Amino acid sequence: MTTILPFLKELISASGLSGHEVAVRRLIESAWAPLTHELSTSRLGSLHGLRRGSGSEPRPSILLSAHMDAIGLMVTAIIDGYLRVTSIGGIDARVLPGQLVTVHGREDLPGVIAPPSGRLLPPHISEGVVPLEYLLVDTGRLPEEVQQLVRVGDLVSFAQSPFETAGETLVGHSLDDRAAVAVVTVCLEELSKRPHAWDVWAVASVQEEVTLGGAFTSGFALRPTLAVAIDVTFASGPGSPSHKTFPMGKGPTLCWGPNIHPALFKAFKELAERLEIPFSMEPAPRHTGTDGFALQVVAEGVPNIVIGIPLRYMHTPVEMVAVKDITRAGRLLAEFIAQLDEHFMDQLTWED
Repeated sequence: MTTILPFLKELISASGLSGHEVAVRRLIESAWAPLTHELSTSRLGSLHGLRRGSGSEPRPSILLSAHMDAIGLMVTAIIDGYLRVTSIGGIDARVLPGQLVTVHGREDLPGVIAPPSGRLLPPHISEGVVPLEYLLVDTGRLPEEVQQLVRVGDLVSFAQSPFETAGETLVGHSLDDRAAVAVVTVCLEELSKRPHAWDVWAVASVQEEVTLGGAFTSGFALRPTLAVAIDVTFASGPGSPSHKTFPMGKGPTLCWGPNIHPALFKAFKELAERLEIPFSMEPAPRHTGTDGFALQVVAEGVPNIVIGIPLRYMHTPVEMVAVKDITRAGRLLAEFIAQLDEHFMDQLTWED
């Protein structure tokens, strides 16, 4: 696997639930510091990295957005030492029972998510999926200890350690969307070895899973000429419908739909074909549910495209990606940025 793998493992081992991204932001800052000329943090907590181009000022700019926040849980009540929780972002309750978690109280506490015995549940839910409201987090501590260490509002994150498979894939939690942070990092590494005329804004955005607030505010503050949102998409797997999923390990996806500027899609498609980088076309007939929507409509509107990394088992603690898809997407972005010149915007007309 590539050199991006250790960094990606570190990213998905860090906390950073939506609205609470400081821990993972520090890791990204350290990685991006030698690859950018300036680093700053937005008022909402998004990380902005500027890599200046070589063109004459005022230079156009392209913004690359990858959200660094993750889904998780929040404590809503403490009952006899057990924790009731609610979700931060979209969580599939089917996968929660038995999961290892970390409770971020006055100190980090290991715990496990467990449902009561089916015999103790109401008859209508005694079989099948147990709703989140009936699941509990058990830290194994005495009730009085839990009362001292945990408060309502404390965060609970998944504790699954990342691991590699023989198929050159990586498994772990928070690959949505730390995989895209890795894509931007690969792109910055490539650009550090070659000239580019345009300025590049690398953005690790916050709160995508709950508000899109990071992309809205960063897009407004930075006012890029073009924008690219990088996120994950549904990879094909056992029982998955082929018309809604995309092959893992065979390149990124290029979204096509009303969120996407058609000329930008065409430019990326032709470049990928010329470079022989495999990709799939991903239909997106409405709001993509990604930072791409926020970047498209912010201020006067920004020409935008969404690039997807196929991922299996989305919004679970065992998400899976192919590392080669990450490196291919990063290389495609770097090649696109390197070929941008002062006349590119003159050719960018909306013709679908």
